[in-house]
Amino acid sequence: MENWLVKRAKLDPDKVALILEHADFTFKELNSCVQLFASKLYTSGIRKNDPIALFSDNCFNGYVAILALQQVGARIIMLDTQLSANALEYQIKDSQPKTVLVSDSAPTKNILNVSWDKTWMSDVLSLNKSFDYQPVSEFDNDQVATILYTPNDNSDIGVMLTYGNYFFSAMGTDLTLGINKDDIWVLTLPLFNVPGFSIIMRSMIYGIGVYLIDGFNLHHLNKVLINERATIISLTPPMLRELLNSLPQGKGYNEKFRCVYLGYGLVDNWTLLRCNMLGIPVLQSYGMTETTSNIAALSFDDAETKTGSCGQPFFTEQIRITDINQDDIGSIEVKSPTIAIGYLNKRQLYQSRFTSDGFFKTGDMGYLDENNFLYVKGRKNELIYRGDKIIYPKEVENTYRSINGIVDICIVGVADKKENQVPVAYLELKENAFLTSASLEEFGKHNLIDYQVPVEFRLIDKLPKTTNGKILHRKLLSLEYEII
Repeated sequence: MENWLVKRAKLDPDKVALILEHADFTFKELNSCVQLFASKLYTSGIRKNDPIALFSDNCFNGYVAILALQQVGARIIMLDTQLSANALEYQIKDSQPKTVLVSDSAPTKNILNVSWDKTWMSDVLSLNKSFDYQPVSEFDNDQVATILYTPNDNSDIGVMLTYGNYFFSAMGTDLTLGINKDDIWVLTLPLFNVPGFSIIMRSMIYGIGVYLIDGFNLHHLNKVLINERATIISLTPPMLRELLNSLPQGKGYNEKFRCVYLGYGLVDNWTLLRCNMLGIPVLQSYGMTETTSNIAALSFDDAETKTGSCGQPFFTEQIRITDINQDDIGSIEVKSPTIAIGYLNKRQLYQSRFTSDGFFKTGDMGYLDENNFLYVKGRKNELIYRGDKIIYPKEVENTYRSINGIVDICIVGVADKKENQVPVAYLELKENAFLTSASLEEFGKHNLIDYQVPVEFRLIDKLPKTTNGKILHRKLLSLEYEII
C-alpha cells in the first residue's frame, strides 16, 4: 500500500490530524514535521529495516518519531517507560536495536542505567536535514512495523506486528464502530502498548484526528471529554472507574461524544450501570497484543441488550471455542489476518500457540452465545479448581468491586493444608476504608455461590500492574500483606 501518512496528507491536507493541549496540526502540517524529523534520522545513520528502539512518553516528539521511523522504513521496538532497568536491559538485549531513541520528556532514570547506545531526540533535532533522504513509497503488508513486549510466564516476549496486521485490525474496528471523518480519538493509553499505538495507525488509515494526552490526568481528561471535540476514548476498566469517580457532579460529556472503547479485561456491572445513568456509551471489546489489539467488540445497537459481552467477532476474524468444560466454558481460539507474524527469538513458542488447522490459542476462556456474542471468563491459567468446582476469578473480583472502599481486588488460587486450591483475595483499599474479613465474607455469601467466596482477605499497599492495567499475578504472591 502507498505510504499511509504521505497518502493521507494528499487526500486530507487540511483535516486536523493531531490535537495537543495548546496546538492543532493538520495532516499536511504533521507530514511536514515528520518528514523533517525523518530526514534528520537519515542523517544520523538510520536506514530501512534497521531495528530502532523508542523510549518515549505520550509527547509530540514521540508521536512524530514513530511516524518518522515509519517513513525511513525502520522496524520500531516500543519500550515501556515504566519498566525497571533490569526489564529494559532484557528487552533491549533481546531485540538488539541499532540505537535507543529517547524522548527528552520521558522518565529516563531507568533507561540511563541500560548499557546500550542511546540517541536523544534533542540531539536528532539539532542535526541538519539530509537532501538524500526520500520517504518509503509503500508500506509492505508483510513488513514488521513494530515489536511490542508483553508479559509471559517466565520472561517478556517481543510480539512482531506487521503493517498488514494493523490495517486489517483497523478495518475490523471500523466495520463495528462505523468511524466517520468527524471522529477524534483520545489517546491517553501509552504509545508503547498495542491499544495506544493502534490509534496512531487508525488515524492515518481513517483520516481522523487524535487528541494526544500524556499520562492519566483525571481533571484534564474530563475537561477534554466535557468541553472539547473528542468523540471516542480508549480506556481500561480501572481507568474508567477512576474517570467516573472524578467526573464533576451534574456534568456529562460533550454532545459529539460517541463512546468509551473499553479493553483489557472485564468491567463490573456497577460501573456499567453508572455509565448508563450518566449517558456515557461503553463498548466492551476483546483482544490482545498478539491479535493487534481488538478482534471483537460490541456495536452501539447491541450495547444495552448484550451487557457483559465483548461483542461479536469482527468481520476479519474467526473465533471458536474448544475443550468445553462442565460449565460450558472453553478455550478461545482465533484465526485472523491480525495475528502477529511471530515472537522475536522465540519461534518454537510462537508455533506452539497454533492448532494444526491454523487457529491461535489465546489462553483465554469464554463462550459464544446463540447469536455469536463472545463472553470472556478469564485466563485459563488463572482459573481456580476447588474440588470439583471451577472458580472464574474475574466474576468474583467484579462482584466485590461494587463495594465502596475497594480500589482494586485480585482473586488467586492458593493451596490449602490438604493441597486443594482455595480462593484468596488480594485487596487495595481506599484510605479510611473500614472493611473487615468478616464483613467481606458476609458480602460474598450474599452475592456469590459459597465455593466462590474467598477464604482469606489480604491487604497490600498496591496491586502490581502493567502500564495497561493488567495485574501481574506472578509478582503478587511474593508481596508482603496483612490479613484484614
